[in-house]
Amino acid sequence: MALRLYDTASRAVRDFVPLVEGRVGVYVCGLTVQSEPHVGHVRSAVNFDVLRRWLAHRGLAVTFIRNITDIDDKILTKAAEQDRPWYNLAFDMKRELDRAYDALHVLPPTYEPAATGHVPEMLELIALLIDRGHAYAAEDGSGDVYFDVRSWPSYGELTRQSVEDMEAAGDADPRGKRDPRDFALWKGRKESEPLTASWPSPWGRGRPGWHVECSAMAGKYLGEAFDIHGGGVDLRFPHHENEQAQSRAAGHEFASYWMHNAWITTSGEKMSKSLGNSLLVPAVLERVRGIELRYYMVAAHYRSTVEFSFEALEEAASAFRRVEGFLDRVDAEPGELPAAFVEAMDDDLGTSAAVAVLHDAVREGNRLHDAGDTTGAREAAGRVLAMLDVLGLSPRDPHWATGSGDEGLRDVVDALVRGLLDQRARARADKDFAAADAIRDQIKAAGVEIEDTAQGPRWSVG
Repeated sequence: MALRLYDTASRAVRDFVPLVEGRVGVYVCGLTVQSEPHVGHVRSAVNFDVLRRWLAHRGLAVTFIRNITDIDDKILTKAAEQDRPWYNLAFDMKRELDRAYDALHVLPPTYEPAATGHVPEMLELIALLIDRGHAYAAEDGSGDVYFDVRSWPSYGELTRQSVEDMEAAGDADPRGKRDPRDFALWKGRKESEPLTASWPSPWGRGRPGWHVECSAMAGKYLGEAFDIHGGGVDLRFPHHENEQAQSRAAGHEFASYWMHNAWITTSGEKMSKSLGNSLLVPAVLERVRGIELRYYMVAAHYRSTVEFSFEALEEAASAFRRVEGFLDRVDAEPGELPAAFVEAMDDDLGTSAAVAVLHDAVREGNRLHDAGDTTGAREAAGRVLAMLDVLGLSPRDPHWATGSGDEGLRDVVDALVRGLLDQRARARADKDFAAADAIRDQIKAAGVEIEDTAQGPRWSVG
């Protein structure tokens, strides 16, 4: 294959060679379902959805696994704060996450394993690590089991760190650890935790540590060696470093390529709920359509940091509407992908360069259409449709055409509101301010708030 991918482990662009000809296994770390997803959360899903689509386009059969962490310290804490069962919180937040993925047309994975459904596999892995001398049960009676980082000489190779330079692992009481950097494979149950959040084990009731979950699930569905492991750049350490160490210490080759997407930031900081600067997906989708939010994310290279602002989002939405406008003018069927687009996508999934090729084709198609060259315009539109299809952005895709979840309803409401806003604009241009105010009152009475900005009126559900 001509596909080249940036491998985080080697810090170099490598030619992609699948372990098995014609097939590829991808494992992406999904979310911990502790709260509603924000736009920073879903970027990783969109980026790796594009990777999956491109691998499939290149003729590979893709097994795509994306897990869910549905038991965790944060889930237990938040559930206790809300006075509800932890599993109820996790289930509700998983449903919110599914809606967010669907709104952005992220394809369902081949399988989506949940941590709570794979405790037996985790216990087997932990026992194997103990047998091989790379893990130990704490002697303080806590029931904790730790990975012995000093027992694995290659620990730190993914992020190029020495053990001495690492901070202590803050996942359990350090008193039971041989080294403060040792991380928890199994966490003994505390009296303050609900009994339902623990499972029997050779070391007493408890629950798995975060890192062992992904190693066990990846191994079950992709085997001891697989092609690509992905996730957000914030997972490189400690999560992915620990995954690789425990998996290889168990005798498994694990991932051949590591890929990490960059953050979406606000004011230069990672978007997260703890910083109080998160933007929940449903709220953002009151400002733009799902297809426009996906375009905003796809237009940036997956390894580039995106500084989020509504102004930038509106600009992206306008740019995508120009693409749609061209397709409305010219009727065509999907055609061949431009060579420049293929080259961009093969070069470490270069979606930013690929989107530039897309807009070049739109400009050329509009020029040909205006010049009366119907055949040339249709050929350009065919290329545009082919590119959009690869990126998951084709307006002809039934997912966008019929709407999914609330998307279809929002499209209808958007068309109605924009029609009224156009009437209001004409009334204001004619200096008929009474009519303009009446239209505004009509819109507001329907529960829609209007904000007049320099870029034009924006609406949201009040």
